[in-house]
Amino acid sequence: MIDKEAIIELYRQENQAMVDKDIVKLNEILAPSMELRHMTGYQQPKLEWIDQIQNGEMKYFSSVEENIEDVKIDGNSASLVGQNKVKASVWGSGVATWSLQMKMEFTKNNGKWIIANQYASMY
Repeated sequence: MIDKEAIIELYRQENQAMVDKDIVKLNEILAPSMELRHMTGYQQPKLEWIDQIQNGEMKYFSSVEENIEDVKIDGNSASLVGQNKVKASVWGSGVATWSLQMKMEFTKNNGKWIIANQYASMY
């Protein structure tokens, strides 16, 4: 698999793992130091985010991909911007569908890509 395909596949795996509450997959594809910056500006550490998915504080019902763009690869670093319609209930809010844009950064360690950081916004 070429690097571009591997990076896009990671993005898709994460979106599916969020919906499936697949904690094992998320732990595997997210770097230990990964942080997710939410639209509120809150910088959430990986383990806190995974815990909130597991305990239902962050509940993802579906994620429908609309667009992937701006894939950039520079050696062992890469990034992309993905846009999905995400149906979720977050931190006690009602269920809503969000036009969620994620800027994702990736790093390659020992020949394997992982998600290094994520930045959420609306589109």
